[in-house]
Order: sequence, then C-alpha cells, then structure tokens
Amino acid sequence: MSGIVAIVGRPNVGKSTLFNRLVGYRQAIVDETSGVTRDRQYGKSEWCGKQFSVIDTGGYVINSDDVFEAEIRKQVLLAMNEADVILFLVDVYGDITDLDLAVTEILRRNKKKVILVANKVDNGERIGDAQVFYKLGLGEVFCISAISGSGTGELLDEVVKFLPVNETENEEIELPKIAIVGRPNAGKSSLLNSLLGEDRHIVTPIAGTTRDSIYTHYNKFGMDFLLIDTAGLRKKGKVSEDLEFYSVMRAVKTIESSDICLIMIDATRGIEAQDLNILRLAETNNKGIVILVNKWDLVEKDNKTTDAFTKIIKERIAPFVDIPIIFISAITKQRIHRVLETAIEVYNNRKLRITTHQLNEVMLEIIAAYPPPAVKGKYVKIKYVTQLPTPFPCFAFYCNLPQYVKESYKRYLENKIRALYTFSGVPVTIYFRKK
Repeated sequence: MSGIVAIVGRPNVGKSTLFNRLVGYRQAIVDETSGVTRDRQYGKSEWCGKQFSVIDTGGYVINSDDVFEAEIRKQVLLAMNEADVILFLVDVYGDITDLDLAVTEILRRNKKKVILVANKVDNGERIGDAQVFYKLGLGEVFCISAISGSGTGELLDEVVKFLPVNETENEEIELPKIAIVGRPNAGKSSLLNSLLGEDRHIVTPIAGTTRDSIYTHYNKFGMDFLLIDTAGLRKKGKVSEDLEFYSVMRAVKTIESSDICLIMIDATRGIEAQDLNILRLAETNNKGIVILVNKWDLVEKDNKTTDAFTKIIKERIAPFVDIPIIFISAITKQRIHRVLETAIEVYNNRKLRITTHQLNEVMLEIIAAYPPPAVKGKYVKIKYVTQLPTPFPCFAFYCNLPQYVKESYKRYLENKIRALYTFSGVPVTIYFRKK
C-alpha cells in the first residue's frame, strides 16, 4: 500500500458516504441516524495509479453520556495516529460547531497532513457558504458532494501528493479470509482485540455493538491473513431496526466471501438454534468451519465437562460432525493462538487436492467391498471417480444409474474419504454423474 487516509469529523457530516465513494462501493452502512459508524472501517482506493487504504471513523463527540461515545472518541484518535493524510469533513449546511472546533484542536496537535473538506456542496451557492470554514485555520477548503461525487477528483489529486512513495509496490497476494461469526454478544470483537493485542474494535456489554463487517490484516507469528469481525446474526423476527437488518445482511455477505468461518458459541448459554443456522449457512456456502466455545472461564467444570459439551455440540450439528471444537476465553486469552493455528489448518484442508489415480486406486476398492444397494432389481456400477477443480472439495462419481444412489450411500462415501484424507472442518460435496 502507498499510504493510509483517515476520514474524521463530527457525527452525520457524511464520512461513511465519502468512504463508500472512495472505495467504489457501499461498504460502510449509511443512515440518517446520527452515530451509525462505531468501529474504524477499512477499505482500498486507487487514484492516478496509486493505491491507498481509507479509514472511516465514528463521529467525534465530547461530554456525552452514551456508552459508545467514549469508545468512538478513542477509535478516532487511533485512526488519526495510523493515517498519513487526514480528511477533516465538515457540513456546509450549518456554521462551525463546538465539535468542529474540538476536532480542529486535536488535528493541530497531531502534526499530520490535514485536508479540510466541506461536504454537501451541491450547487454554486453552497460554495459561498463553505468559505466560513477558512476560520478554522487549516488552509484551503475543498468543496465536495460525497453523494454525487462532485469535487472528489480534485480532492484525490491533493491527497495523493502527500502519500508516501513505495518504490517496490507489489501486487497484493490473495490472503486467506477468516470471518468471526456468531450471535450478538458472543465475544467476537473481544477475540479480535485479544488476537491483535490492541483495542481495535469497540467492545461493550450491549449486544449488537458491531454493525459493519470489519477487515483487519493479521501478520504475526509467521501467519498472514485477513480477519473479519462481523455483526452478530439474530433470528429474522428479532431484526427490527433498518440498521440491524443491514448489519445482518453484511454479516451474511461476509460469510459468503470468506474462506474460513470461526463460529463463536457462548458457553454460558450453550449451542442454540441460531448457532445452528449460522453453521448451516457456512456449510451451505462450502466454507471451512471451526467452532469456538467462548467464555469457557465462566463455566463451572470438572474433568468431564469438556467431553460432555463436545458431545452435545456434535449431536446438534450432525451429520457434519468433522469440525474442530476449541474451548476458549477471549478475555483471558485462553487457547486463542490455537484458534489461528486450527483456522490455517482448515484453510489448507479446504485447498487439498487428491490425484485422480490415487482416488480411483483407493475408492474403487472400497466401493467393490460395499457397493450401492440394488434398486428395483437394478445394480449401480461405479466406474470412475475424480475431484472436481473447485475452490472447495467436490468429488464426482461416474456410474450407470446415478438416480438410484441413496443419500445414505453418499454419506458412507464421504465418511470413507474423510477417514483417508484430512478434510477436517471442511464440507465435502459428492456428485453422481452418468458415465
């Protein structure tokens, strides 16, 4: 990357709209409600052949009783420290506010390159109104309309002047995407903060704190991948606010675009119907799966508790039971590094390829020993098997009468493949095709 650009300002000035405009699609949630963005949201942008990261922040607020506001303030300061260029967004529909002055004071002390941006300037009259912001003493005011894109070209011309030059800018390698998913308040953001060793994501006891899916690059201990924190998934009947609906949709889309899903279960509540729904969603999308039983430090246990809990989970998730289950505590950091090691193992299992020669040599012998049952006096003869060239494990068995193969026999073959090869945590799909 060539640098980092942070968008800061008071609530409801259009930071997320500008963020979406810069990254080229609706990644951050935008709503008329003030204070929608709570975490730092990261995206990528490119201008004049130069790539850079963009950070969207929550609106800066002072002297508020809201439990989120102190955390949002901390996130804004962290984003400012990370950035090479700061876009200070103000709203042309109104005069300079106390909050604008408070942000200006922080930016003066920051010593980073600050570009003052007046948003919602959608006609010539508004350009005149924007001149009032010269009083802030931050230099030229760039007039834009984030919603229509007007003026953003000139703004980006200015931004790229101040980004660091990277002589050896390589194409980005496709990194494994590991999504942390689960019900609200299962501890997803706490786990991410523990893994990163910093308070990157806002954590409160209130369910539903995380609203966007947040991507974070993890590069420690010889591991290199993207971690994705998602909004908690609730039952459809409990999704009342528009915002929460978009959050759930964003989390579902994140599952669909990830490689591995770390499904977090609250140990104090046990595995519930919504946990199973999330698991089936990941399984349907052929994602690698690791089950994390969080808050294990809060459970009274003896030497049989883990086995009993594991048995209950496997009974509920059957027939797909070949999934790693790890008992963790995100707060005390119990076994959190094992989580990453297991996730990478499952990622490698998902990419495992078996040669056609090897498959036929082993599987045809197993099939000969226990062939599919006859149907209406007709015998199914399987002649050939191969692994299909898909991003996840799919196997095609070629036979004379594919329509007569029962689901139970497919499961038998899947179990044999799992016994022979390491596909732990990965759904295996089997097709029967006409020879």
